[in-house]
Amino acid sequence: MSEVDRVVTQQVAQRVAPGVGKVLSGVEEAAESTKLWCGAAVAMACVGGWRGRTAAVAGLAAMTVAQLVSNGVCKQLADRPRPPKEWFPHDEADDRPDSSSFPSGHTAAAVGFTAAVLPVWPAAGLVCAVPAAMVAVERVQSGAHYPSDVVAGAAIGLAGAWLVRQTPRLALRHWT
Repeated sequence: MSEVDRVVTQQVAQRVAPGVGKVLSGVEEAAESTKLWCGAAVAMACVGGWRGRTAAVAGLAAMTVAQLVSNGVCKQLADRPRPPKEWFPHDEADDRPDSSSFPSGHTAAAVGFTAAVLPVWPAAGLVCAVPAAMVAVERVQSGAHYPSDVVAGAAIGLAGAWLVRQTPRLALRHWT
């Protein structure tokens, strides 16, 4: 697995054009501290009526679950160093967190939000999928994460969205 991580990381870092890298970095910066997803939730709630409010709440709930699991639990248990700076032909790898590389909290939040919005409001979910994918690619391209960190973050995000979607059903089953 570590060899696959190395090869994919180096390929992504070398093949993303500098202009594309700047766009990816801009999207990641907007997603920092979940600003992008909170802004999307506000927009959905304001313009989407009942469906928009429902999608916004589901997205924010799934994002919160994903963040708690990825950053609050997994990063505390896994002390994985970030990819070596030598793998990157740019200086973006100099500006990355000191926390554990595993898993990608940015990706967990992005995928959790998007996966929870998608079943409620498919058009909004598809729109959210574009920056979510960009965040995932940027995390590898910039040297912040290995591809396996991003895959784990995406899995956590999907699990968070599933849990949010199932919670009302599970609660009804438990209390009836």
